[in-house]
Amino acid sequence: MKNKIILIIFASLLISYSIAMILSETVEWPSYNFCCEKTKNDAWCQNSLESNCDTSIDELTQSSYRATPTSCDSTSYCKLGCCIDSDEGLCMENSPQRVCQISEGTWVEDAKCNVPQCTLGCCLIGDQASFSTLTRCKKISALYGLNTNFKKDIKNEADCIMTAYSQDKGACVYESDGQKTCRFITRQECLDTNRTASSNMSKTEFFKDYLCTADELAANCGPTTETMCLSGRDEVYFKDTCGNPANIYDANKVYAKDSSYWKKIVPKSASCGYKSSTANKNSATCGNCNYITGSICGKGKATYGDYICKDLNCYNTENGNSYRNGESWCVYQGEVGNGRDLVGSRHFRHVCVQGEETIEPCADFRNEVCKEEKMSSAYGNFQEAGCRINRWNDCIDQFTQEDCENFDKRDCFWNPNYFYDGSKSQNSNASVEKAEGVNESIGTGIMKTANGSNGTGICLPYYPPGLKFWSSGDAKAVCSLGNSKQIVQFTEDFFGEKTCESNCEPLNPSWVMDLNQICVSLGDCGAYSNIAGVYTDDGYVWKVNGKKQSITQGFVNGLEEYS
Repeated sequence: MKNKIILIIFASLLISYSIAMILSETVEWPSYNFCCEKTKNDAWCQNSLESNCDTSIDELTQSSYRATPTSCDSTSYCKLGCCIDSDEGLCMENSPQRVCQISEGTWVEDAKCNVPQCTLGCCLIGDQASFSTLTRCKKISALYGLNTNFKKDIKNEADCIMTAYSQDKGACVYESDGQKTCRFITRQECLDTNRTASSNMSKTEFFKDYLCTADELAANCGPTTETMCLSGRDEVYFKDTCGNPANIYDANKVYAKDSSYWKKIVPKSASCGYKSSTANKNSATCGNCNYITGSICGKGKATYGDYICKDLNCYNTENGNSYRNGESWCVYQGEVGNGRDLVGSRHFRHVCVQGEETIEPCADFRNEVCKEEKMSSAYGNFQEAGCRINRWNDCIDQFTQEDCENFDKRDCFWNPNYFYDGSKSQNSNASVEKAEGVNESIGTGIMKTANGSNGTGICLPYYPPGLKFWSSGDAKAVCSLGNSKQIVQFTEDFFGEKTCESNCEPLNPSWVMDLNQICVSLGDCGAYSNIAGVYTDDGYVWKVNGKKQSITQGFVNGLEEYS
């Protein structure tokens, strides 16, 4: 009986082991051995099965989303780093590079964000403080239109808050020479006064948000109807008898009319004319100026005092338009662009600076051109202009419209009616020898394209360069690019009468007009007007069989009108 029991137990163990062996051989757990740049469930940078990877076309790169048989930590596109979002002022640790690109952030190869932009410090915004990153501080400062004030040496939030606490404004009251007096300063300045106090001066006492004219302080500083400007502030302020600033000037808040206005600080947002669309410009009754919208404290006639919100905008400018303070715009000396700039002309940038129109010339000889654009802001459209390099040099070397009008690289325009054979180009003309609509056997230089031709043309400077025609070298070389030598075929009848058979266009005055305009577009070449309004035709010659053609006054007038 005992032996039977042992046999049964052994048999049971053997059966259990066999079942376990069968299970271990038949059950397979999935192996997530692929790094999917994007999964079919729209998740990014996931270790998963290859079948879960999205391999459709990525709109950003115009290639398929990647799937690699390795861990995402080992790939370049899913490598972890720091994603800096400048728009929101955030630094995100352990961000895959691809995810950061999608959110239009700046990716840095440091997963812990140990970079200067993400260093924590104390961000001071007016009289407030925030313990944040430098990137976040820049964002907040920009929202309030303030300069960034970031203290990276402050390493914790408590010290940061104390820094703001020390910047509290208020009444610093003390006794001096037996009189109780007051200064409107910061808490820190009041504490510093204690350290430097003389023997005849009592210990100071600080009252946050109080004005020195508050009756309960019993100081010898009283209200007046005088006003003042403060350094670094936009507004006009009342002034007390001790020379301290009080609240923003409001003609309806003199002490005789409203004594409560002289007790505690009234914020800008609760002062007169805060939502004024005119920024209280030239107002005799309200000193709540706003530099951003065009006003600042300055001398002027007011109901009380000698200061008003001075208008900073510019009116009746040189071009007859009005501009806001800080706006800039371009001024030209005649037609501009499309190869039409006048001989001797120059581009200028004008700026409105606190009510004054200032002029900044771009580099002479049109080496620089002025460009302007309008941007939208919380205060409406704002115009900005700037001088930049005139990128005309390689226009003539472009033989396709796409290359010619690549405005990221050059300032050129495409003329499809004429063709340049590249005979004086710095580039090989091999690519233009077979251009459609051009028969090179009829001439060299600039030629007219055939009717219906496609893809041919000439690339010319959008802003023609100014040339030093009085010196040898560049001017002659540039203008010679506009030369054209044409072969015209005639037939002669029995009576000796000649009739043009082919390539007759160069005999037509309109052809000369067209070629002249191409010369003008190359630079200060050809027949054209200058900034003084004087038209000269010394810059071109029209010859047939080596003989200079007589140009009638009517033809000259046509050229002048055409140009």
